[in-house]
Amino acid sequence: MDDQQLLRYSRHILLPQVDAVGQQRLLDATVLIIGLGGLGSPLAMYLASSGVGHLILADGDSVEISNLQRQIIHTTADIGRPKVDSAREHLLQLNPHIRITTLAQRLDESNLLKYISQADVVVDGSDNFATRFAINRACVKVRKPLVSGAAIRFEGQVSVFDPRRADSPCYHCLYKEVDEEELRCAENGVLAPVVGMIGTLQAIEVLKLLINIGENLAGRLIIIDALTMDIRTLKLTKDPACPICSDQTPTAA
Repeated sequence: MDDQQLLRYSRHILLPQVDAVGQQRLLDATVLIIGLGGLGSPLAMYLASSGVGHLILADGDSVEISNLQRQIIHTTADIGRPKVDSAREHLLQLNPHIRITTLAQRLDESNLLKYISQADVVVDGSDNFATRFAINRACVKVRKPLVSGAAIRFEGQVSVFDPRRADSPCYHCLYKEVDEEELRCAENGVLAPVVGMIGTLQAIEVLKLLINIGENLAGRLIIIDALTMDIRTLKLTKDPACPICSDQTPTAA
């Protein structure tokens, strides 16, 4: 790190759990963010400001006026622009020293493995179950930790699924593809700061995974009810019959 980087990241470096070694790990890391909406906005901003060296941004949508209530990485002037272009511009204004790759497309089974394989950590900020299940399958296949978040109405949840750990369930262990009802903000609404809370928690989990500090949320699910400000932590267990992860032989984290 040069003098400017030491100054920029000085508050991280002062933390004994992070220090210069941990900050260098962030600078050397690659994170794939899938979705630049309500979750991906604060998440990407915190990862950029924290000095994650390479961000891969994937989103096939353009900015709409209804996004601006919660998708804080975009502005009114960005309406009509691809979200990845808007996000890239604002992130580089925040931290011009990071590298950003943009994918103005919806990642699916045909290309998920390619981009997930390039990342140290994958973050799911998508808004539909089909994409979430596809991301989970790809992460399990190439053994990449997945930080998953979701928010609707006044509630949000976040967890980590780490196929490198023998005891970590995958997303499919928690939700089955055959019985999930799709709930989206466009039909059900969402309180703006709720997605900010979840996206910020996702960012914390990503940084912990990259630096290898603390205890991440693998095997646990945080659920937040903003109306009552009730925050619960549920223990998750691996499904021995899961068709996605039960036959995997994990490697050491």
